[in-house]
Amino acid sequence: MSIDWGKGEGRLRVGGKDLEWASWGTPAVGPVIVLLHEGLGCVALWRDVPAQIAKATGCAVFAYSRAGYGQSDPADLPRPIDYMTREAVDVLPHILDAIGARQVILMGHSDGATIAAEYAGRVADARVRGLILMAPHVFTEPLGLREIERARDAFATSDMAARMGKYHRDPVASFRGWNDAWLNPAFKAWNVADVIDYLRVPALVIQGEQDQYGTRAQVDEIAERSYAPVEVLMLDGCRHSPQFDQPQRVQEAVAAFTARLIRIEAAGPVPS
Repeated sequence: MSIDWGKGEGRLRVGGKDLEWASWGTPAVGPVIVLLHEGLGCVALWRDVPAQIAKATGCAVFAYSRAGYGQSDPADLPRPIDYMTREAVDVLPHILDAIGARQVILMGHSDGATIAAEYAGRVADARVRGLILMAPHVFTEPLGLREIERARDAFATSDMAARMGKYHRDPVASFRGWNDAWLNPAFKAWNVADVIDYLRVPALVIQGEQDQYGTRAQVDEIAERSYAPVEVLMLDGCRHSPQFDQPQRVQEAVAAFTARLIRIEAAGPVPS
């Protein structure tokens, strides 16, 4: 099954689940930027980010809601601890096939950044030409787990479910699927940093200095272990969502990174 870029939105069946998707622009010259949302995100919660990224880069942008999020079909719960790995290995290949692009850049936020890195490190796919990782996590940190505990308490004592219900078909299932997985005692040992050793494409890593879910250690792990070039952008006055806290800086960095990849591609292989 392939998507119809002319429609700009639709549903795609992958692994027995119908997943909502949306697109901005039409693939022409250059890569398609594929957006992978955070742990409580979906297509709608990217807000105007896809349109702004499409405008800044001149590239087509594609986003989808993973099972259990947005208006996609429900996920199978409880989520396993390796749910991000399974998304990268079992679902994302079919998404990229459906897009039909010869070149893609994977741009993920939080859980989505982890999925992007896992895909590039675990799946041999020459279509992937670069990674943009915003607030990635490749291992657990006490700071992040404490914030997820606070989210659990806020969900139980506030109108968070009602607010999430504006975007998610089943906000309780969306929240519990993410929160319960991270607060599983076994998740304290979760670590997928080994995938970084297998990255062979350039990466742009963007992190807020005040990120409440992870420290600079996540960024350093990627920069120090990657075989391919890694550009790091640390943003002051920025928490866990650089695309909303510092939108102009993010758009500029993404546009510059994408332009470099396009120039490298146009130059062709280096003669031996």
